Amino acid sequence: MSTSATKVVFISCMAATVSFSPPSFSIVNHRYAAPKKARAHQLHLRPLFSLNSNEDTENLLERARRLRQEISAIESSKVEIQREIDLKDRARQVADMEMKVQKDNLRMRYSAVVPILKDMGEEVMERVDFPPRLKGGKSRIVTVQASLPLGLVLGEETSRPGITSVDEVALTGNGESAGVKKGDIVRAVTACQTTMETPTWQLLAGGIGQPKTKRFMYSADGRPLEEVLNAISSNRMDAQGRDVWLVLERMD
Repeated sequence: MSTSATKVVFISCMAATVSFSPPSFSIVNHRYAAPKKARAHQLHLRPLFSLNSNEDTENLLERARRLRQEISAIESSKVEIQREIDLKDRARQVADMEMKVQKDNLRMRYSAVVPILKDMGEEVMERVDFPPRLKGGKSRIVTVQASLPLGLVLGEETSRPGITSVDEVALTGNGESAGVKKGDIVRAVTACQTTMETPTWQLLAGGIGQPKTKRFMYSADGRPLEEVLNAISSNRMDAQGRDVWLVLERMD
């Protein structure tokens, strides 16, 4: 009896052991399956898009709008800067043109085209500048041509040494007919000078040369009155009998 009971107990223990084995596996399976369900649940609850997507879109649109405004402001500023540069350039060009016109007018006011004797003996007409001797900027340069005698009385004021002025103009005289006026300042006149010129072949042959009279412009600025009078009178030596040129400064 004891032996059989022992066997039963053994078998029971084995059976118990066998019977309890499946739950152990189920417990293990349940323990590893739980996280998968939790993760699945979490994935199911996670949204595909942000809940603030509308606000983000509005913010992006606002930033884009502000960026466009900034770009537009920069472009407008560039256009305005370029416009200011163009206006300054045009103003400078206009100022340069006005200055050039003023210089040209000033030069035309204080210059004259007169006969100039060149080195080769040729006489050409050139414009010569005569800076004003009279103060105030209200004078101008004029030229006249008249034959001798001029019918003028020239003088030199002690208060203005080196300036020859027209003190008197004889009525119906050559000077008056040419347009000379009382008070004019003599700036330059034509003068004649006789020199001895010898061609090269005559020099080799021992020749003494031939006299030749040349006419040239004589500046009266700063010269004594007697020298100016002699320069005017020298025009009588002109073989061609040409008129005397007078360059005068006249008050308007």
